[in-house]
Amino acid sequence: MLVRAGIEALIGSEPGYEVVAACGSLDELLRSVDEHGPDVVVTDIRMPPTNTDEGIRAARALSASHPQVGIVVLSQYLEAAYALALIDGGSSGRAYLLKEHVSDPAHLTSALRAVSTDGSYIDPAVVDAMFRAQRHKGPLHDLTEREHQILGEIASGHSNRSIAERLCVSEKAIEKHINSLFMKLDLPPDQGSHRRVKAVLLFLDQATR
Repeated sequence: MLVRAGIEALIGSEPGYEVVAACGSLDELLRSVDEHGPDVVVTDIRMPPTNTDEGIRAARALSASHPQVGIVVLSQYLEAAYALALIDGGSSGRAYLLKEHVSDPAHLTSALRAVSTDGSYIDPAVVDAMFRAQRHKGPLHDLTEREHQILGEIASGHSNRSIAERLCVSEKAIEKHINSLFMKLDLPPDQGSHRRVKAVLLFLDQATR
């Protein structure tokens, strides 16, 4: 209850956001979405009644009943499997954010902004952890430091233009690096950033098995 109240206060203090409801269980969350029709739902990955994977189940249920609603799942688990479960069936309007970063408004607003515009956001720490585990194994070993950095930006849902701005290089340079890293990873390049997020996370998940 205290964590929920804190997150409610944090979101409510951000310009442009209004909290319309705060819920304590999966059933209550789904009823509130029906009642209020929010743009975004922020949910814990675990909540009553079973405290297991209610956040993932909420995202799946809302994909069918309210596909326009963005979902931000908060989790304490630094594992790609949970992020993959969230975006199974599509990453548009989905975000996976570690609880340890919720107190930083920049992380939370980035996730909120991404899902409210049909984008996606994967906590950079999740991607970084996978890179550290796999950097010396398999195809990831062949990537340059810059390619590792760009792959992390892709997995966090950033577009080519956004990556270029963040790294202070030209968009053409980013496109060149992306073409190279996708060739090394044997992943076909495409123009959809949402599909790229899923492709990168699927690759990382397979690499850790």
